[in-house]
Amino acid sequence: MKNFMNKIKAKANSLAIRAKSTIDNARAEGYIDTGVKIIIGVVVGAVILGGLYALFNGVILPRLNTEIGEMFNYTA
Repeated sequence: MKNFMNKIKAKANSLAIRAKSTIDNARAEGYIDTGVKIIIGVVVGAVILGGLYALFNGVILPRLNTEIGEMFNYTA
């Protein structure tokens, strides 16, 4: 029983040491990585907004204008 308790105590100590070293780890994500992620996000967002702008101006709004015009241009 004593041997079993010593094994559990040793295992708990090793886990505590690993946890402490993980918390104390000074490595962090670099500034360059964060900057690249931000630039990619901005570029992808600009492409999506540009596509939506072109879609609305080229397809949706002209068709919407003609549909509304036809709706009010009825002859009964």
